[in-house]
Amino acid sequence: MTTLLALTNPSSHLFWITSRAAGTASLVLASMSVTVGLMIGGKLMAGRGLGGDMRALHEALALGALGSLALHGLSLLGDPYLHPGVGGIVIPFAGRYRPLWTGLGIIGGWGLAALGLSYYARNSFGPDRWRALHRFTIVFWALGVIHTIGAGTDARTRWYLILLVLLVVPPLVMLPARLASGDRRRAERRQARPRARSATGANSLAR
Repeated sequence: MTTLLALTNPSSHLFWITSRAAGTASLVLASMSVTVGLMIGGKLMAGRGLGGDMRALHEALALGALGSLALHGLSLLGDPYLHPGVGGIVIPFAGRYRPLWTGLGIIGGWGLAALGLSYYARNSFGPDRWRALHRFTIVFWALGVIHTIGAGTDARTRWYLILLVLLVVPPLVMLPARLASGDRRRAERRQARPRARSATGANSLAR
């Protein structure tokens, strides 16, 4: 009876359960943030007057994902079974639990945190350089998805596989439109530069 109570008592697995829930929340929020970001970057909502609202939603989802991600890692420090230590949750491939998949998740987490928080210092990078860096967000998000599949406790369950499909398919579908939109904007900027130089030269001659 005592053994049964120990196995069914959620308090004995509180930190593990918290980490699993926070990890799932982080994946959901990050996937939604990436999807909204692709919609903004691909101009899929252009002409509908939702630009400001979409950016605010994108920012809120990203911050929520980072907060859940921090809880996902920090709650493992209290888990008596894994007991990863600080190094195991912040240094890629240093932990004992599925080190490859966990390491990829740590790299993805650091990448998402760095690129997400760089938004508040984007003026220091310059708009074009910051946008170029921000495109790598989807790479670090993909590492998080791979981490979930390889290290997640629930990743083999039917409901979680359905959830993964619902979260992963929209960004993959929108990515080509985002890439095409970026190519068009770069082509327009290249075409605009000679015209700007010609106009500047004509103004100089006129004086």
